[in-house]
Amino acid sequence: MFACALDWPGWCRRDRSEELALEALAAYAPRYAEVARRAGLAFPPGEAGQAAGFTVTERLTSPWGADFGALTEIPGGDATPAGADAAERMAALAVAAWEVFDEVASAAPAQLRKGPRGGGRDRDKIIDHVLGTDATFARKLGVRHRQPAAGDIAAVAALRADIRAVLAGPGDGTPPVRGGWPVRFAARRSAWHALDHAWEIEDRSEAAG
Repeated sequence: MFACALDWPGWCRRDRSEELALEALAAYAPRYAEVARRAGLAFPPGEAGQAAGFTVTERLTSPWGADFGALTEIPGGDATPAGADAAERMAALAVAAWEVFDEVASAAPAQLRKGPRGGGRDRDKIIDHVLGTDATFARKLGVRHRQPAAGDIAAVAALRADIRAVLAGPGDGTPPVRGGWPVRFAARRSAWHALDHAWEIEDRSEAAG
């Protein structure tokens, strides 16, 4: 089960039940606060409290795997219009999530602690995965780039700049291209994916050290 904060793209956690997922979401508030700070936004202290303080506004249930974060399941709230201020805010949070990922990855050891069964990617594999996913997600916004190499700073910046330009543009809630994603959904998925792997790297780096 995934729990995602409607107004804070990237603040999303999962666990075995709705209650546990909300508890995990609350527990990660201090880590997400850094993302909000980088975006120049005040993170409401009330939202950093207990899970009981959250208000569930929408639940997704379907045979297609909504509880597992399936990319085919788009919340109704993500298909609503975004004015100039809301769009700029989403874009700023997505950029902040990418920045957090970059800094965490650059400071991490090349080899990360493996999972209990010996699984899990090492740092460079995770970086490649995140950049590849960003390039794939970008197509849902009409942005087409080859996957940039991890060390190609200019190519990574160009991809992200084009994604940000779409996210920051006001919209009526419909996908910017046929078969694409609403910008709210794209911002949420991109920020969540970057942060999920950033926090994974942090946790596995500490254990590895």
